[in-house]
Amino acid sequence: MSTAAATLLDLFDEVVASDGAREAFVQRTAEGTDRITFAELAARSVALARWLIDERGVRRGDVVGIMLPSGIDYAVAYHAIIRAGAVATGINPRLGPAEVHHIHRAAGPVHVFDGPLPQLEALDPHERVAEVSPTDPVAIVWTGGTTGLPKGAWFDHECLKAMTLGAAPLSAHGDRRLSPLPFAHVGFMTRAWDEWSHRITTVIAPTPWTAASTLDIIGAERVTVCQGVPTQYRLMFDAPSFELTDTSHLRIAGIGAARIPPELVREMRERLGCPVVVRYASTEGCVITGTRLDDADDVVCTTVGRPNGGVKVKVIDDDRRTIDTGEVGTVCVNTRAMMRGYWNEPERTAEAIDAEGWLHTGDLGWFGADGNLRLSGRRTEMYIRGGYNVYPIEVENCLGEHPSVVAAAVLGTEVADRLGEIGVLFAVVRPGHELSLAEVRTFVKERLADYKAPDALVVVPELPLTSLGKVDKKALVERAQQEAAQWSR
Repeated sequence: MSTAAATLLDLFDEVVASDGAREAFVQRTAEGTDRITFAELAARSVALARWLIDERGVRRGDVVGIMLPSGIDYAVAYHAIIRAGAVATGINPRLGPAEVHHIHRAAGPVHVFDGPLPQLEALDPHERVAEVSPTDPVAIVWTGGTTGLPKGAWFDHECLKAMTLGAAPLSAHGDRRLSPLPFAHVGFMTRAWDEWSHRITTVIAPTPWTAASTLDIIGAERVTVCQGVPTQYRLMFDAPSFELTDTSHLRIAGIGAARIPPELVREMRERLGCPVVVRYASTEGCVITGTRLDDADDVVCTTVGRPNGGVKVKVIDDDRRTIDTGEVGTVCVNTRAMMRGYWNEPERTAEAIDAEGWLHTGDLGWFGADGNLRLSGRRTEMYIRGGYNVYPIEVENCLGEHPSVVAAAVLGTEVADRLGEIGVLFAVVRPGHELSLAEVRTFVKERLADYKAPDALVVVPELPLTSLGKVDKKALVERAQQEAAQWSR
């Protein structure tokens, strides 16, 4: 990791000078395989940065959106925005219209890349198109909230530099690292310093993701670091082509984003032939804890490891007092790598980050005597489907507009080791109307991201209520578990 560079622009200059010919990104396309070196990426991004300034009037601190599929063009646009001194915000193409509209309103991008990039002649990769400071914003990453409206976590150059401390052991000089998640995800938007300082080649997983195509690229590109969520590993192991895939070059396999069954971790060790590292991360806190390469199987299977470099973690009770080892409480994080706040939302920022600089994650957990963190749940009802956060209230509010739905309650429910969790919908149907799961899923997908559509439907005459008149979701848990046990992809 570079310690001399103060900003990403300084780091870019260092890497182009010393390792410009090294591959930065590899992408499979219908026509073949595209590759771009660090020097080529720099030259293209300088030209595009100049275009943003000269043709679109972008100035230092302006927000520029990227609504493109994951790929080399996305990376070029992202780096161009940084070089222009602007702030990059990824907009996942899978988001629904209301979500996209909210992001536009909240961030006010002066330009959005949502189609082919302009064809420009590459410029000097060392050209400083704009000057920036270490505390200038670099990226805004959008995450859901309890109201369903996305919140924009923003990061500066110093955040991204500090993040490299928490990357180990998933980052080593010259790694060829598989990138399986959308580039609008925090896992890409905040990793530029890590990628450049370690001279990492990012191998982009095919879109749409499939087990067969991913296995093919792992073998062909000699991937050294495989990353994914439980769903993806499970599907790869089930694929007929897995036994034909050469995984001997894998140095390490990282997994996170959902609760991880112990049997899956053991299977990963055995079938991939490399150590497995479990990570605990969030959009706002980035990588918080992780297991180590020499950890015993029971640690890897039952914990999320210890705090990463430069990260402080504590567990507090409802009175915000730090509690002893073995007691469950709210997990709090303090690190220079975490978000600086929610973009243009000081009140939400103050709710998330207290006066002493601690980020309150909303997750429940406890520290064992061995210093490893165990997670025991979430204060919110948010669940994770295939690596994506889903907030039930957003789906419930959406279904409130359905002409056949009187009332709706969504529960995130664990399903073996497939998707981690699925959404089970309990719906009260209007008299004389009928409702099918297919109809519900279509309705939701037309308005929200497709992964938010419920996976199972239970029609009930009424929803159980608490003494305060609120939906008693605890009373629905057992039935939801029954539906999940019968669910198949």
